Amino acid sequence: MRHVLLLNGAKKFGSSGARLSAALHAHAWQTLQELGHSTTQTQIDQGYDIEEEIIKILKADVLIWQMPGWWMGAPWIVKKYMDEVFTTGRGRLFKNDGRTLDNPTKNYGRGGLLQGKQYMFSLTWNAPLEAFTDKEEFFEGMGVDGVYFPLHKAHEFLGMHALPTFICNDVSKNPQVEQYLQNYSAHLQRVFRTH
Repeated sequence: MRHVLLLNGAKKFGSSGARLSAALHAHAWQTLQELGHSTTQTQIDQGYDIEEEIIKILKADVLIWQMPGWWMGAPWIVKKYMDEVFTTGRGRLFKNDGRTLDNPTKNYGRGGLLQGKQYMFSLTWNAPLEAFTDKEEFFEGMGVDGVYFPLHKAHEFLGMHALPTFICNDVSKNPQVEQYLQNYSAHLQRVFRTH
């Protein structure tokens, strides 16, 4: 059994009602409980206590981020959460940036204290999958993890390792909510039975 912290980074804004992220977040909670894992959660847009979040992260084995893709990345509330919680966690989440006075140009990003912990992104995008995978399309074949490279590096800075990313595509132009939930169940069962 692992302890999983579910972080819902959705925000009601513009045309987004944040309903799909809420459904996926709740579905992950239920699926992980059924698989025998213990879970806690934070609904970022409802507010949070920075110190409590640091404690939740320290207790967790895995963080699962649920968020929509907005303007090529995470909503601002997710970045704000990371800026506040990760930075305040200095000395507990990371000791320093990894460099030493003896060798100030080497080992940047190697001062994380969360070795052995993992994280996973669960994402919703209106873009089709081909926008990420096809070299002739918008993201030039870099894949969804290439688009999220800075967020992956933020977790690596803390010493964490990635689990496979889950993505729902065409969420506005061609929503398939039941299929998304089935796919997410299969993804969670695959990841949390083997990792």
